[in-house]
Amino acid sequence: MKRLLALMLVAVLVLSLAGCGAKSTSSGDVKYKIGIVTGTVSQGEEEFRAGERMVEKYGDMIKHVTYPDRFAQEVETTIAQVSSLAADPDVKAIVFVQAVTGAAAAIDKVRETRPDMLFILGVPHEDPEVVASRADIALELDQLKRGEAIVEIAKEMGAKTFIHYSFPRHMSMELLAARRDILKETCEKYGIQFVEVDAPDPTSDAGVTGTQQFILEDVPRQIDKYGKDTAFFGTNCAMMEPLIKQTLEYGGIFPEQCCPSPYHAYPGALGIEIPEDKAGDLDYLAEQIKEKIAEKGGTGRFATWNRPANVAMIEAGVEYAIEYLEGKIDKFDKDAMIRIMKKVTNDTNDEVVFSELSEDTPNFMLFVLGSQVF
Repeated sequence: MKRLLALMLVAVLVLSLAGCGAKSTSSGDVKYKIGIVTGTVSQGEEEFRAGERMVEKYGDMIKHVTYPDRFAQEVETTIAQVSSLAADPDVKAIVFVQAVTGAAAAIDKVRETRPDMLFILGVPHEDPEVVASRADIALELDQLKRGEAIVEIAKEMGAKTFIHYSFPRHMSMELLAARRDILKETCEKYGIQFVEVDAPDPTSDAGVTGTQQFILEDVPRQIDKYGKDTAFFGTNCAMMEPLIKQTLEYGGIFPEQCCPSPYHAYPGALGIEIPEDKAGDLDYLAEQIKEKIAEKGGTGRFATWNRPANVAMIEAGVEYAIEYLEGKIDKFDKDAMIRIMKKVTNDTNDEVVFSELSEDTPNFMLFVLGSQVF
C-alpha cells in the first residue's frame, strides 16, 4: 500500500510539472486568446494566409474565422462570425482585416456583453467616423496620399492614359471615392487622360468569376483603344490577378494593386511557385517577379509596395493585442502601433509614414510604405 501511494504521488507530481511546462498562451497567470477575421482564399488570399501563419506561430492562442465572399449581402453571417469569437470568454481581442460591411454592427453586438473586447480593424469598408467611434484602433492605407503617388509612379513609367476600374459599392466608400477624385486631379495635373470604367461587383450575382472575366476581356480593349502607354488600376482584390496578367500580356503599365504587396496577385498572375524555404523571403520574390516581367518585355512598367500592407496590419494587430493584454500598453497607444508596424515590416529606412484621418479621430491611423518598380 505504501509503495502504491508513493507511485501515485510521483504520478501526480509528474503531471503537475508537465502542466507547468506546457505551452502557455501568455506570460504570467493571464490567460487570453486573440481572434482574427479575414476573407476567404477567393476574396482575400493574402489576408487568409496571414491569419493561418498567426495560428502556426501562436497555436491555440489564435482563433481564425472568415467572413463570407458575398459579405455585402450576408452581413448577418459576418456579425455571427465575429460574435462566435466573442462567445469564447478567453478571446480578449479581435483583429479584423479587411473590416468589411457589418464590422461596425458586429462590434456593437459584441460590446453588449463584452465591453472590454479590444478591436483592431484594418481596411475598414464603412464610414471612417462610424468605424473610429467603435474600433479601438483602425488601420487604413493613406488613400489620399496614394491618389497622388500612384499617378506619379505611372507617369514615371510613361503613362499617357489611366484606367480606373471600380463599381458603385466601392465608390460609395468615402476614402475610395476621395482617392478616385485625387487620382483624376493628379492625372489632369500631369496631362494624363483619366478614364473610369465600371466593372461587375464581385459580391453581386456575377460573383468573383464575373469580375475577373470582365477584366480579362476589357484590358485588351482599352490598350487597343488608348495604346500601350495605358496604366491600369482597380479597387478590388479579385481584379488584381487578371489585371496584372493582361496588362503584361498586352504591354500596358501597372503602378500598384488596390492592396499593395509583392504577394498580392503577382505570384498567381506570373505563375511563380514559392518554395517552402523561401516563404516570407521578399528579396527572393522580388527577383522572381522581375524575371517574369522581363521575359514579357515589361521591365520598368510594373510596381508595388516593398512590403505587404494588409499582412502587416494583421501581424501588427496581433502583436499590439499581445502587448495590451499583457499590460504593457494602453488600449489605444499610437506610438506603440507605429513602433510595432515598423517592426513587422522590417522598416529600417523610415519608409512607414503615419498620419491621422482627422484630429477628432486619432485612433483612425493612415499609413504608406515604400514602393519598388520591377
